[in-house]
Amino acid sequence: MSSKRYRKALEMIDKTKRYELEEAIQVLQSIPKAKFDETIEIHMNLGVDPRKADQQIRNSLVLPNGTGKVSRVLVFAEGEKAEEAKAAGADYVGVSEFVEKIQSGWFEFDVVITTPNLMGKIGRLGRVLGPRNLMPNPKVGTVTMDITKAVSEAKGGKVTYRVDKFSNLHIMAGKLSFEASKLKENIITIIAAILRERPATVKGVFIKSIAVTSTMGPGLKLDINAVSLEAKK
Repeated sequence: MSSKRYRKALEMIDKTKRYELEEAIQVLQSIPKAKFDETIEIHMNLGVDPRKADQQIRNSLVLPNGTGKVSRVLVFAEGEKAEEAKAAGADYVGVSEFVEKIQSGWFEFDVVITTPNLMGKIGRLGRVLGPRNLMPNPKVGTVTMDITKAVSEAKGGKVTYRVDKFSNLHIMAGKLSFEASKLKENIITIIAAILRERPATVKGVFIKSIAVTSTMGPGLKLDINAVSLEAKK
C-alpha cells in the first residue's frame, strides 16, 4: 500500500478501540486496497512461556472456508505412498532429488509432508526447513502414513501455527475478498482452536491480545472477551 493509501487507512481506524470482530472485518474491507488480493491474518499474544515444553503451542487446523491460497505441496514418499501422493494432487513427490534441491537453496513449496520411515533421510533438512516452519512434524499431521488426507488438507485450507519466542502467534485467516461471514467463521474457528490449547500450567490471562490485519493494512485490536465468548459457543 502506498504511503498515501496507508495514511488514509490509518485515518479510518481508532487505535485506542477494541473492535467487535464483525466491525473489524467491515473496516478492513472498506479501507483503500492494494492491487492484489490481500491476506487476512490474526496475531495473538499469549500468556505462555515458550521455554517450557508444555507451553509450546503448536498445532494445525483446517479452516472451514479455506485460506484462499493454493499451497504447493512437497511429499517425501516412495513406492505405493509416492503414487498415493501423486493421485492426491501433490505438486512434488520424491526423496533424494528433493533433499539435494533443498540443500542447494530450492524452496518453491509451501507444505512438506513425509512418511515416518523417511524422517531419517530428511532430518538433515531441519536446519533449513525449521526456521521457515516447514519441517514435517507428527503433531501437525505432516509426518503420516495417511498421505491422501495430509495432501487434501494442505490443498484445502489447512493452516499450521507455532508460538514464537515472544509468545506470539501469526495465523492466516483467508483473503480480503472473502465474504465477511466466511472471514468471521474462519477467525472464530482459529480463536476457538487456540482457546482449546490452553496449557493446564498457565495461570492468569491466556490470550493477552488479538489483532486482525490485512497484508498491507494497519492492525485492528479485537475485544478479546467478546470474540472469546463467541468462539466458546
